[in-house]
Order: sequence, then C-alpha cells, then structure tokens
Amino acid sequence: MNIKEYYQLKLLPFSNSPDEQFYYRSPEHEKAFFKIMHAIDNKLGLAIVTGDIGTGKTTISRKLLNYLLSNENYEPALLIIVHSEISSEWLVKKIAMQLGIERLPDNKVDIINSISRRLMELNEDGKNVVIMIDEANMLKSKEIMEELRGILNIEPKNTHLLTFVLFGLKDLEDSLKLDMPLYERIAVKCILNPMDFKSTTGYINYRLKVAGKEIPLFDEKAVELIFKYSRGKPRLINILCDNAMLEGFLMKKEIIDEKIVKQVLEDFGMGS
Repeated sequence: MNIKEYYQLKLLPFSNSPDEQFYYRSPEHEKAFFKIMHAIDNKLGLAIVTGDIGTGKTTISRKLLNYLLSNENYEPALLIIVHSEISSEWLVKKIAMQLGIERLPDNKVDIINSISRRLMELNEDGKNVVIMIDEANMLKSKEIMEELRGILNIEPKNTHLLTFVLFGLKDLEDSLKLDMPLYERIAVKCILNPMDFKSTTGYINYRLKVAGKEIPLFDEKAVELIFKYSRGKPRLINILCDNAMLEGFLMKKEIIDEKIVKQVLEDFGMGS
C-alpha cells in the first residue's frame, strides 16, 4: 500500500510542480491576478509581480498563461529566465520566436524591426499581445532594460502593441532602475504577500479535496504549526504537508497531528 491508497487519494496533493487544477484562489493570489488582467486588458504596457521565494509567483504566471491561451483574443507567451548571464540579443530573439517569427534576421536591429511588423499584424487581427517573463529579477543588464523599453516604444496611435508582465523577487525593481525611463513606465505593481492563517487552512484543505480527500486530514494544531513555520508561503506549506503525510503513512496515522508535524520540522531543522 502506498500513500495515495492509504489516505484514499487520487493524486498527491502537495507537489510543488505548477498544476492549474490545484490553483487555490486565495485573496492574495486573486488580487494579483485581477491587477495583472487590468494591465493586460487596458494595454498599459508594463506590469510587475514581486514577492519572496515560494509565495506563488510561478503558479500565478502559469494560471495566467492558461487563462489567456483559452481566449482567442489574446496572444500570450511565457519566457523563463534560468540564469543571469543572458544577452539582450538572446532575449530579443526569444521574444521574436514566441511571437511566431520563424526566420530570424542575422542582426538585432532587423530582429526588432521584424518584431515591430509582427506586433502591428497581431494588433490589426485584434490580438492583445502579452509577454510574461518569469524570474525576471535575473535580468541584470542595462542593455536588456533598454531593449525592453525600445519594444514598448512601438506604439502607433498612442496605444501599446503589447504588455510585458514581469515576475520576480523584490530586487526586480532594482534591475528595472538600470533604465529609469523603463522603470517609470511601470503601470501596475503587485506585491505577492504570503497567505494568512485562514488562507493557509483553506489552501491545505482545497488541495486535499482536489486530490480526492473529502474530510480534513490535518488537525487544527498541525495546521497552526505548518502556518507558523511556513510563514504562509505555498512552497513551504507544500513541503511540510507532503513530508507530514509521508511521516503519517509510515506511522500508520489516519490524522496528521501536531506530533507528526513536529517530527517533520525537526527533520528539516526548523523546530524550536
């Protein structure tokens, strides 16, 4: 018998891999989602979402991408920055490819001209273009910021042809300040705060319900400890809950209680 069978689950509920079916509409996440959509629908040009590690920025970016893909009025793309050494040319090429430009010119100026033409085509077709960049705080080059501003400057008839939505840690604003004219173009800022205790409780129970558990698995004291040590950050909540379920399974416990969570905290060096 495995964990899913023991706890009568269809799925493992606390994986940290982005999965839209587990998206929990907490007040914190819904507020950020609404503000981003306001920037997109009104073609405001530049929106940023910042927050600490593990607060759910990547989850929101995937939720947003799937939402936009489901509506033919939007033309969305998502870029994920994996290191800080990328060049402005790399970024411009990636944006061009995401916009469907197949044969890229050899030099950057011609690539940007191709992007301009493509944006105008999409605008004429009634498409609302959205370029999302996850881990954007890793963009550390002034040249990159200037290129982003240059693309935003493509705005015939005083309307932006695309909206950039940048997701990153709080130092993302420092990166944007490398080009102050770009920083001053930020139209919407979202700070993604950790969840409070009520949202943490709802989050845990919601993910369990999606996974097939109709009754609570964690008692109140266990949830209080998880909230205290996760500080309401979804990624840490998932790690603690997943390990508590594993510990509960090994101990053959039907309910995850305070004792089990304390053992997990001790294993992770988090207990007091």
